[in-house]
Amino acid sequence: MFKKVVSLVLALTLCLGVAALTACDNGKNEKLGQSADLIPEIALDTTGITVPSTFKIGFIFLHDENSTYDLNFINGAKRVQAALGLTDDQVVLKKNIPEGNECYEAAVDLANAGCCIVFADSFGHESYLAQAAEEYPNVQFCHATGTTAHTAGLSNLHNAFASIYEGRYLAGIAAGLKLNELKEAGKLKGSTPLMGYVGAFTYAEVISGYTSFYLGAKSVCPDVQMKVQFTGSWYDETEEKNAAEALIAAGCDLISQHADSMGAPTACSDAGIPNVSYNGSTYEGNEESYIIASRIDWAPYFLYITKQVCAGAEIDTDWTGSIATGSVLLTGLNLDVAAKGTKEAIETAIAQFKAGTLDVFKTSEFTVKGAALTTYMADVNTDPAYTPDTQVISDGAFQESSFRSAPYFDVQIDGIELLNAKY
Repeated sequence: MFKKVVSLVLALTLCLGVAALTACDNGKNEKLGQSADLIPEIALDTTGITVPSTFKIGFIFLHDENSTYDLNFINGAKRVQAALGLTDDQVVLKKNIPEGNECYEAAVDLANAGCCIVFADSFGHESYLAQAAEEYPNVQFCHATGTTAHTAGLSNLHNAFASIYEGRYLAGIAAGLKLNELKEAGKLKGSTPLMGYVGAFTYAEVISGYTSFYLGAKSVCPDVQMKVQFTGSWYDETEEKNAAEALIAAGCDLISQHADSMGAPTACSDAGIPNVSYNGSTYEGNEESYIIASRIDWAPYFLYITKQVCAGAEIDTDWTGSIATGSVLLTGLNLDVAAKGTKEAIETAIAQFKAGTLDVFKTSEFTVKGAALTTYMADVNTDPAYTPDTQVISDGAFQESSFRSAPYFDVQIDGIELLNAKY
């Protein structure tokens, strides 16, 4: 009898041990997925907005839903449409409109169709939109990323952008902490952490973006370096993938991008390289490489311009969105790839931005050719020769987005190498 009891106890113990081991294995292998968005979309407040039945708004998009950049705008437009209960006849979308006379023709078509607001989403659309604005003074023409509305002298031409450099800085923190993790595990390709960045053009918008991303990473990973490869296009999946692959071959341990296709994320997924994305999550299909993404939410601006027009009020000539306006968002963190403590570090930085105690371009945090940047004349009031005209260093920081909404940070700081700056 005693032997039977002992045998039963041993059997139960063995079973429990196996069950416990299995449970541990399942816990270890279980995917955590993405966290909630670290800076989520805000609820659109439509209180007090009365939209007449004659109201129409038209949108001009450089590409279509296949471009992460344009999809971001399209989603913003549809979100405002739903919030205000607008019909499809009141919201007109023109997609795949090049940065040429086609934009002017599209803007004229929308104005003639009764749109009281016409919005275009790409930098190269601006001059053609301005041409239409001169011819249709009773229509409000609004443009993302543009630089000339504040000097054009047209009361119906408006520019808008957001302080996305803050979002990129936050995403850079996630990148820097991931590099620290790789370094501690002995998994770096070289002796020091190296990031790669796929950029479209050598415009201030792109320079501001990759520099803020780098400075965010550097704030937690002081020895990080970065290489930038340009494509010469806002949207070219093949070239963006090729650029990312070239950066990976050059020894980069992590890749980010200011480019609009799935080219770079796909290259990272194929190579098993961590990726920080832009304009929205690329988690689906890239679960083993994607970390986080920053983006501009254009819905608050679309709601704002609609509210102003419906109320007969003026639209700001140069509007800058922020974290506070719900214009700068940070997607969910991939908890299976991000380094431990990333969420907490980003939340601390978000609180600092909201409190006004964190400057992305604080001049004590970077150098230019080995020296501190104490003075800088930027091209704010754009002319054909891109003449520097405004002192932008004050209070120990480069004052991005203070003198116009579109970025004008075009400084090449130490620690960032441009591999092909021909674009």
